[in-house]
Amino acid sequence: MIRAVIFDVGECLVDETTEYGTWADWLGVPRHTFHSMFGAVIAQGRDYRDVFQEFRPGFDLYAERDARAEAGKPEHFGESDLYVDVRQALAELRGDGLWLGIAGNQTVRAGKLLRELFSSDVDLIGTSDDWGASKPDPAFFHRVAEVVPFDVDEMLYVGDRVDNDIRPAREAGMHTALVHRGPWATIQWRSEAAQKIPTFRVDSLLELAPLISQFNR
Repeated sequence: MIRAVIFDVGECLVDETTEYGTWADWLGVPRHTFHSMFGAVIAQGRDYRDVFQEFRPGFDLYAERDARAEAGKPEHFGESDLYVDVRQALAELRGDGLWLGIAGNQTVRAGKLLRELFSSDVDLIGTSDDWGASKPDPAFFHRVAEVVPFDVDEMLYVGDRVDNDIRPAREAGMHTALVHRGPWATIQWRSEAAQKIPTFRVDSLLELAPLISQFNR
């Protein structure tokens, strides 16, 4: 049975359109150009951080995050950046008695923002900076398995990327759900891996509660 559901953050719970737009502004390039390059880098199977290198070779993402904060323009997301199905989906899953968590590749600051948004909705919020391990490193998923109070095969990890979320979570022994939104899922959706690996494939998080209920019967 599935007893716990753990969510990725970016393009799963949070629409990152605004955040990446502010990075384009910080770099001084048109948002359309930045987004186009972002898509091209993903389609080529490269790390998304390569986008910044295309515009500014030697770009240090962590240093620039600090510089943005010092300039009064820190990374930020809030209620308006959540996908419209998030609140209802969490409520339905909680109503079904499922244990809920959020765990993704996020900074300490992002972890604070997540706790402000979700502390009363989920049982756990963990970030890669908190744990010193980031996806797709198996250590990240081992950490998730350590802090969730159920067996690993009773966990469902929900994410938008086959490479960063679905494949490594499955290799760790978890069930997985691939949500069809954001640039990665859009590009990867029709791939063989995206069709074969996930336990569930969904267009909306609202599909999860009935699918889990049926799976658990």
